[in-house]
Amino acid sequence: MASPVLPDPQVCEQARRSRDPRFDGLFFTAVHSTRIYCRPVCPAPFATRVSYFANAAAAEAAGFRPCLRCRPELSPHDGAWRRGDAALARALTLIDQGALADAPLAALAARVGIGERQLRRLFVERLGAPPVGVHGTRRLLFAKQLLTETALPITDVALAAGFGSLRRFNTTFKDAYRMAPRDLRRQPGAARNTGAEALVLRLGYRPPYDFAAMLAFLRGRALPGVEVVDASGYARVIAGSNGGPDGWLRVSAWPGGEHALKLELHAPLAARLLDIVQRLRRMFDLDADPQAITSTLSGDPRLRPLLRAHPGLRLPSGWDGFEIAVRAVLGQQVSVAAARTLATRMARQFGTTLATPFASGLEHLFPTPEALADADLAAIGLTRARADTVRGVARALLDRRVDFRPERTLADFTERWVALPGIGPWTAQYIAMRALGHPDAFPAEDLVLQKAAAPDDGRLTAKALGLRAEAWRPWRAYAVIHLWRDAAATAPPTRTRVSAPVPARRRARPSTAEAPRP
Repeated sequence: MASPVLPDPQVCEQARRSRDPRFDGLFFTAVHSTRIYCRPVCPAPFATRVSYFANAAAAEAAGFRPCLRCRPELSPHDGAWRRGDAALARALTLIDQGALADAPLAALAARVGIGERQLRRLFVERLGAPPVGVHGTRRLLFAKQLLTETALPITDVALAAGFGSLRRFNTTFKDAYRMAPRDLRRQPGAARNTGAEALVLRLGYRPPYDFAAMLAFLRGRALPGVEVVDASGYARVIAGSNGGPDGWLRVSAWPGGEHALKLELHAPLAARLLDIVQRLRRMFDLDADPQAITSTLSGDPRLRPLLRAHPGLRLPSGWDGFEIAVRAVLGQQVSVAAARTLATRMARQFGTTLATPFASGLEHLFPTPEALADADLAAIGLTRARADTVRGVARALLDRRVDFRPERTLADFTERWVALPGIGPWTAQYIAMRALGHPDAFPAEDLVLQKAAAPDDGRLTAKALGLRAEAWRPWRAYAVIHLWRDAAATAPPTRTRVSAPVPARRRARPSTAEAPRP
């Protein structure tokens, strides 16, 4: 990954003065007279003496405090930093998941395969702040959002933000922001949803964002009873650490045209809030930078008109890695509708059923690896070979031969998965796209993709498609989504046909046989 740099100062100045939301999260403006840093979209009057920082941690390391009006905690992350195979990207993803909450920096460095001193130098050179500073800023900004938007007790806010004690949280917050957490609560507009049934949070993104297209993709794959996707939002049951239900959530567009999604959480534990938010940011691809993606992909004449027609198309991920992996296996060689039918039967028979549904259409959880490791899957219509593959995936996760750990590179991740019987390159790359949200995952064996990328009515080979897609790096997964959408929009109606299953003994040999419709 190329070293991200702060936009040209003239670009920053123009974006700040025009309050351009496309630059939200790509830089922050620090005002010297007030010692406050702001988002490019801040409505505050223009200041004359300012400095620009590439991220909030760098601004805070320089002694600036977050603005109370524009609220930097609502900015989307710079997706170029936190996604892909570079050590910095993988380290940032781990920090987002709390890797430094209870482990030293040396452990983080070991997980991404470099030395501690090298990792610290990398952060300071490219982000302007050490890893511990990035971690601290992340915790404090999330706490600031909870204090401002919710009525959670301050003790729960401290727990949700990863602080081990209320005293430490109060001290750290006051040292950084020069006010106690309770004083922030007294600010106008803070914590006004006291009587609400759900905890409501904003999940910001940088435009353009095609939320309708995201919902359409998820709607065609939604599992009845586990999740509900309607014209305005997405809802699902949340599984707890013990495998049982831990509340439910709904995601919809924020009213008034604000560049954010609205998250409504019902009965979640405070300790899980940050994990839930991070999962949803990945699932709905809220940290993508459309300008960077378009800049790379628009060089291809096949993709250029698709990017112009749908500039806000994002990479739809999934809530749970195991669920996506199982559904990828069920989807080998069959249509999306057929795979959905099999997955629905599986969820109803082997998932946890709620004694009382949380909401209409939310009645059970998807099965756990433990539930499927030795399950008799013939009753739901799976062939012997496909059932063996599903059970093999469950067992491999339980004994840690495969996982969804963010420190793995794409090559390492797919190599582990194709080593499992019944898992080929298409399935491994699809899992990387939908479970990890990896921006460069690329199922070159996909039949529909090979036809959609061809310059005429022919079909590229997997090798030819892979060579052509080299120019699309590191955003090949976005090219896949655009080509799949175009193929679905232009394809004539076809009857569903289930092909012969992939033999369970098949391993990493490239094949088009396992690829379903998009």
